[in-house]
Amino acid sequence: MAVNKVFPNAHAALDSVLRDGMTIMSGGFGLCGIPDALIHAIRDSGVKDLTIISNNAGIDEVGLGLLLQTRQVRKMISSYVGENATFAKQYLAGELEIEFNPQGTLAERIRAGGAGIPAFFTATGAGTQIAEGKPQQEFDGRLYVMERGLRADLAIVHAWKADTEGNLVYRMTARNFNPIMATAAEMVVAEVEEIVEPGAIDPDQIVTPGIFVNRIVKLDTVDKRIEQRTVRQRA
Repeated sequence: MAVNKVFPNAHAALDSVLRDGMTIMSGGFGLCGIPDALIHAIRDSGVKDLTIISNNAGIDEVGLGLLLQTRQVRKMISSYVGENATFAKQYLAGELEIEFNPQGTLAERIRAGGAGIPAFFTATGAGTQIAEGKPQQEFDGRLYVMERGLRADLAIVHAWKADTEGNLVYRMTARNFNPIMATAAEMVVAEVEEIVEPGAIDPDQIVTPGIFVNRIVKLDTVDKRIEQRTVRQRA
């Protein structure tokens, strides 16, 4: 019997999924490709003590910044959080835990988690503060640090297009962290801009196979924000 993966809205798609203390992967880079509607639904649910794995923490009042404002986040596992004043204030006050990762290391930790690889060695951060408390080993005369793969209870991702079976296509740079996170969680919920029937997507265009995706919600509107607008002066 076919499983219906399409839900009417983000709140319905996360119904019975969320709980206090869970670990959530959230796709996006800056504000590009973030699962904004699903983040709003998490905020509205009131769940707390969350561990969030994401490249960054959004900005004040946008993206994951919403969950920081409501103090629903206990810990962030991230690469860069410099655009969020709320994050800085809570961290400096000892109210928020942070696990910093070099950006490539974070991506590989997520990819490894999705591939069933419990740990790997990388030269990035070896011999520095990043490596404190982690096993280090020399290979071919170079020092490497062991990093653990990452998995989550839930991954929320944003895709451009999906079919009703959950096959996902991403658009340009909005692809970023979304595909690897979709492989590394027990439950994957995708918000998409368009839903088509099975067979309507060229198989060569599919990035995330539907076997990884549990629930889909189609967005009524998409607010694609620009984090920092940089333009050159006209001649």
